[in-house]
Amino acid sequence: MQLRDSNIRRLADETFDVLIIGGGINGASAAAALAGKGVRVALIDRGDFAGATSQHSSNLAWGGIKYLESHDFGLVRKLCKSRNHLIESFPSTVQEIRFLTTVGRGFRHRPHTLWAGAWLYWLMGNGATRIPHYLRPSSIRRREPIVDVSEAVGGLEYSDAYLHDNDARFVFNFVRSALDHGGCAANYVASEGARRSGDGWLTRVRDEIGGESFEVRSQVLINAAGPWVDAHNALTGQATEHRHAYSKGIHLIVPRLTDHHRVLAFFADDGRLFFAIPMGPRTCIGTTDTPVDSPEVSVTDDDVAFVLDNINKRLSLATPLTRDDVISTRCGVRPLAVKASGGEGRDFLQLSRKHAIDTDEKHRHISIFGGKLTDCLNVGEEIVTEVERLGIAPSHPDARWYGEPGDDVKRDFLRQAERMGLDDLTPVSSSEPLTTRLWRRYGRHAFELLERIRQDPRQGELLIEGTEYLRGELEQARQREMVTRLEDFLRRRSKISLVVGEAPLRASPGLREACEILFGDRAEERLADYFAGATDDEAAPASADTTVDATHDSASRASA
Repeated sequence: MQLRDSNIRRLADETFDVLIIGGGINGASAAAALAGKGVRVALIDRGDFAGATSQHSSNLAWGGIKYLESHDFGLVRKLCKSRNHLIESFPSTVQEIRFLTTVGRGFRHRPHTLWAGAWLYWLMGNGATRIPHYLRPSSIRRREPIVDVSEAVGGLEYSDAYLHDNDARFVFNFVRSALDHGGCAANYVASEGARRSGDGWLTRVRDEIGGESFEVRSQVLINAAGPWVDAHNALTGQATEHRHAYSKGIHLIVPRLTDHHRVLAFFADDGRLFFAIPMGPRTCIGTTDTPVDSPEVSVTDDDVAFVLDNINKRLSLATPLTRDDVISTRCGVRPLAVKASGGEGRDFLQLSRKHAIDTDEKHRHISIFGGKLTDCLNVGEEIVTEVERLGIAPSHPDARWYGEPGDDVKRDFLRQAERMGLDDLTPVSSSEPLTTRLWRRYGRHAFELLERIRQDPRQGELLIEGTEYLRGELEQARQREMVTRLEDFLRRRSKISLVVGEAPLRASPGLREACEILFGDRAEERLADYFAGATDDEAAPASADTTVDATHDSASRASA
C-alpha cells in the first residue's frame, strides 16, 4: 500500500498538466503515452485499474473481420495495422493464433464467400499473418475432432492475435509504464465531479479506502471512464458530439475442451461470431451481444443457457457441458460510440467498437468514447496530439512509450536466468519455461525477481499450487502493483480466480500466505472481504470435482 499512499499524497499536493478519470484501456494507454513523453499526468479510477470493460474482453487483439460484412473497410484496415503493431511491439504478450471457423447449413453466407473475405482480411493486414485456408467438413474434423461437422457445409482457418495473459494484466502494464515515467496513479479514488477554476480544473475526489475527500488540480481533464463517460460528463456539464450505447457480453470459463492451441469460431444462433478460446488449463466460451440501457449488468440464467446451448450444439462432446462445469464467468458491457443526436441508422449487432475523441478546446476537456484493446496504441498517440493542441507541450515528443524492452535487454535477462538455473524451477505441468513467463509479465522488472531469488531461493517456489505464481511474484505485486484488495491480484494482476474455482481457492494453503505477503497484518481481513464479496459473475463456484490442477481436462471432453 505504500505506493498507493504516496500517490494519494501527490494527488492532493501537486498540480498536474492532465488528470485522467478512468483506468481502463483508454485511460491507461493515454496515461502511459503522456507520461512517456514527459507530460505531468495523474490517473484515478473509482475501482481497480481495468476493473470494468477491460477485464471482460475476449482476450483477443483482432483486426475486426466481422466489420467486413458491414463494409467498414477503413476501420478493418486500421485495426489490422493496429493488431500488427501490437504483435511487433509486444511479441511475448500479443501473439498470432489460428481461428478455425465452421459454417453451418443455412448460414447467410456460403463458405467460399467467407473464405474470399478471409483473403481480403489477410491482404488488408499486409499479409503479416499466416495465409487463410478453405476447409471442407472432413478437413475440419481432422484438424479438430471435437467439432461437430454433421451440419457443417465448410469452413476456413485464418489468423488473428490473442493476449497470452489476461486483458486486465495487459492494461495494468500501461499503468505501470506511466508510473515508471513519473506519472501518478491511484486506484479506488472516485471522482465526484469537476469544476473550472481559472485556466484549469478542480476535481473533487474521494479515497474509497481511507475515506478522505480532497481536490485534484490539473490544466486538462480527460474523461476515460469507459461505460460511465456520459455519467461523468453530466457531473462536469460537458456536452459532447458522441454518447454511448451499451451491449452486454458474457463468457463462461470451463475445463479445457481441447489440447489444440487455436480459437474455435462458430456463428451463434443470433448470427454473430461465437468463440471457444484457449485460457491455459481452461477454455473461455462466448459471447453474447445484448442491448442494455445501463453499464451495470450481471449474468442471468438466460445468458448461461445461451452460451451452453450454442457450444453444445457445435461441439461433439462425450458429455455436454452443464452449469456444473462453469468455473467462473465474465460479464461486462461494450461501450459503443454513437452520435449524440441519435443512432447510426444500422442494426445494433453491426455497431463497431471504433473509438471517438471529443475535445472541448475552450474548457480543455477531452472525452474518449468506445474503443478496444486492439486500438490502444492509436488512442495513446491521439490523446498526446489532442493535449498538445490544448497547450500542453510534451517535453520528450519523440519518446517511444510502449513496447517490450529491446532484444539486448531480454538476452541479458535470459543469460542471468540460465546461470541461476531458473527454468529448472518450472513446474512439470507448466506449458512454458519459467523465464518466458516472467519476461512476458514483467519485462525489465523481471530482473528484480532474479535478485529476490538470488537472495532467498524460497522466492522461486510456487506459492499457490496450479496457478504458476511464485512467492517472489507476490512480493513484486505488493511493492509495485498497487494491490489494494485481494481481488485485484486474483482477478486482474493475474487470472487465478478465472481458472480456479472458489472452493479450491478457499482450500489453498498458499492463498493465506499470499494474503500475508500482500497485506501484512490485514491479511485475514482482506481474505474474509474477498470471499464475502464473491458473486456469480466474478467467482462462480465450480462443481465439486473441479480442482486447482484441472481434473476435468480435455481428455474427459473428447469427442464421442
